[in-house]
Amino acid sequence: MRRAACYGSLRRPKSLLHNRADRTKTAPRPPPGGGLGTVLGPGPKLTGPLSHQRVRSGPAGVGLQSASSGPHAAGVTAASRPRHAPQHRRPTVSRDPSPGPALLTSSSNFDLADTTPFSVQARRTLKTNFFATRDMLTHFLPLIRAGGRVVNVSSFVSVRTLNQCSPALQQRFRSEDISEDELVGLMQQFVDKTQTDQHREAGWPQTAYGVSKTGLTTLSMILARRLSRERPDDGILLNACCPGWVRTDMAGPKAPKSPEEGADTPVYLALLPAGATQPHGKFVSDKQVQTW
Repeated sequence: MRRAACYGSLRRPKSLLHNRADRTKTAPRPPPGGGLGTVLGPGPKLTGPLSHQRVRSGPAGVGLQSASSGPHAAGVTAASRPRHAPQHRRPTVSRDPSPGPALLTSSSNFDLADTTPFSVQARRTLKTNFFATRDMLTHFLPLIRAGGRVVNVSSFVSVRTLNQCSPALQQRFRSEDISEDELVGLMQQFVDKTQTDQHREAGWPQTAYGVSKTGLTTLSMILARRLSRERPDDGILLNACCPGWVRTDMAGPKAPKSPEEGADTPVYLALLPAGATQPHGKFVSDKQVQTW
């Protein structure tokens, strides 16, 4: 089974290539930060000059990527988006007829020491952790082949933040009929309200990172429901997860989990056996489905 890192060393499907030069063109280095992304499978090599990051071998031979975090989260940023990608095109889960990858994972992070104004943090963090991750899913989800696995690396902070939202917002985030357009509108509302310091009056907590991860977890559930409707026979499982508090550049040396322990749950979800039907559309931590 061929393994390719999803950030920094992907080759886009030919249908996404404008010309031969695009195949080897190197993207500008994004702002300092980090993310995780892996594609597994015998399908076409994918490209996407999404970031420059270190690649190392993870458990069960799964390629894991990481990068040191800095004052600005990088992950998948608007600046590193393929130049022909629309900014907020609605993702589709309709199957691309060509063979595609079996596994897609996404993650992003932030800097605990960020002292920029909250309005700036909100705009930048949502742009990276929610909107740009959604853009990535727009382009790669249709390429996931039958039996594939999609793992969005969220955080336990998403649940804590959800519980800090107003009852009305909690109801919408937990609703099974929330649409993707509604979710995008709510995420944009948070950003807009922070620009005038009115977000708390509108029911939002004082955490840009937490709101971004609440949005990512909710998006994962929305896309899982859409996969079940539009590709019911393909056996694709899509989940969000929390790796835990891990000793990385972001969390620091005092975090309780090693990187290998942090990879345990994402790898578990990535390697769910053929024929499995659950978990799907869930938030998972320590390999257990968590209450949302």
